Amino acid sequence: MTRLATQRARHRPQSRKKQPANNKIRGSKLPRFRLLLVWCVLLAGILGLIWNLYQLQIRQGPMLLEKARQQQMVYLRPFIPRRPIIDRAGSVLALDQPVYTLYAHPKLFKESKETMAERLAAILNRSSAELLKQFRARDSGIKVALALPEEIAEQISNLHANGLELIQHYSRLYPQQSLAADVVGYVDVNRRGQAGIEYSQEKLLERPEQTIKLSKTGIGALMPDHAPPGFLQSDGLQLQLTLDSGLQRIAQSSLDQQLQKFGAKRGSVVVMDVRDGSILTMVSEPSYDPNEYYKSDLKLFQNWALSELYEPGSTFKPLNVAIALEAGVIKPNSQFEDSGQIKVGGWTIRNAEGEHHGLLDISQILQYSSNVGMVQVMQKMQPADYYNWLKRLGLGQSVATDLPFVAKSHLPDRKQFITYPIQPATAAFGQGISLTPLQLVQLHGALANGGKIMMPHIVRGLVDSKGNLAWQPSLPAAQQVFSLKTTQTVVEMMEKVVEVGTGTPAQIPGYRIAGKTGTAQEANSHGGGYSSAQIVSFIGIIPVESPRYVVLAVVDEPIGNVFGATVAAPIVKSVMEALVTVEGIPPSQPVAESTPKPTP
Repeated sequence: MTRLATQRARHRPQSRKKQPANNKIRGSKLPRFRLLLVWCVLLAGILGLIWNLYQLQIRQGPMLLEKARQQQMVYLRPFIPRRPIIDRAGSVLALDQPVYTLYAHPKLFKESKETMAERLAAILNRSSAELLKQFRARDSGIKVALALPEEIAEQISNLHANGLELIQHYSRLYPQQSLAADVVGYVDVNRRGQAGIEYSQEKLLERPEQTIKLSKTGIGALMPDHAPPGFLQSDGLQLQLTLDSGLQRIAQSSLDQQLQKFGAKRGSVVVMDVRDGSILTMVSEPSYDPNEYYKSDLKLFQNWALSELYEPGSTFKPLNVAIALEAGVIKPNSQFEDSGQIKVGGWTIRNAEGEHHGLLDISQILQYSSNVGMVQVMQKMQPADYYNWLKRLGLGQSVATDLPFVAKSHLPDRKQFITYPIQPATAAFGQGISLTPLQLVQLHGALANGGKIMMPHIVRGLVDSKGNLAWQPSLPAAQQVFSLKTTQTVVEMMEKVVEVGTGTPAQIPGYRIAGKTGTAQEANSHGGGYSSAQIVSFIGIIPVESPRYVVLAVVDEPIGNVFGATVAAPIVKSVMEALVTVEGIPPSQPVAESTPKPTP
């Protein structure tokens, strides 16, 4: 056993020596593999990072840079109030003012709903019961009042009450209310002009908006590092009109008085400076309050002086006389027999009251407003030549002006006008053709200023706080249609109408005034002839020795035995008397006691 143990002991060490040799061989191979694997992983990761960096920096770099800038910057377009509108004297006709909407959140009230309702009722001039009913309807977000002025908002703010919220915004205010509504117009809830100057001059009234770029911090706070200096300040410019509010008020009052006196449907008054075409007054009644336009009939938003046509009647006769004189077919002393009626193409034409005046010269034809005489005057012209003259005066076209929605005047078809003798015959006394009151004023302006058709306009320009013009519209050149000699002759004939003819109610002692009455049948709205309704008018020029202003008054459907002399002429007289004072027009001659000739 001792030998056997000895042998075993000898063999054990040998076996132990061989075991480590095998492990060493295995261990030397494994670290190399692991190292290679790690290096491969690292290399793949590095390549992946390089590829990702390439994608981010090279391929997606511009896009990511733009995204970063968008996240770091904010673009603001600050609200800039609409420019005010002022009249020629600087009186405000329209402006933006801050107003407030009041919201209530009853769940935040620290006082009882009843107490809060009572405190607000005294400020808002509403019943506390009505407010309490609103407060009980919901717990939050109750719209209590709209468009509160600053003084009311300040009173509410001074309550220091929890649960009341005032939100500021801007609202368009029209201090003159209905006075100039037909000219100024109004803006809707989206602050877009819907009528008048507010519509046609939108680009001038909207101040240029500048987009502001501001940086943001990491927590979203704005940093004004990119904001230009004074970016919240407006330019201070105002849109000034040629309108005279004082004259407008007088014209409106005088027109309203006559409308009520004669139960008329509507009326219009227009005053134009014949030297440059600027409009001092444009009244259409009935009108509306632009502060509460939503309460008015849509028809009232249309300015009758611009948007609707009417047959001018005898107020067109001076223009026909000017045409005939300019064409050389008559002379001022030409005479025509007025027998009271005349037959043309199977139709009988009579004077307004059926009267006959015998032999009349051109001035007397205007004084008596003889239809028969005018038909004979225009029969001296070839229908084609007469038609060409009407076209030259702008008939069949709309008047170019800076006010919107101007209707196109009506002139019969050329072939009909030339073929049927009744067409030029009725046009001779202002029927069968139709135009707007503004176009009639424009044409009479040409008689007053020496024969030039001017563009009627009401925008003077943009002015600064001191009244200095910063911008002025460029007006088209005047069109010469009559000679100075012709227009002077016609205006002097029109003066006789006021002195001894149908226009005597327009006389102003000491002043030379030219004018013409008009009484025309209203065309049947269903077509085919005329209705029993009448449109009466009077157009005047002051002063005759140096014409400056044309004044037109038109009254639609007065009731009773009415004429242009009795209904419209007194309106024109009132406006001219105001013009004399406002413009400082000196008397044409010493004032003398005189008794006007009664109106026939």
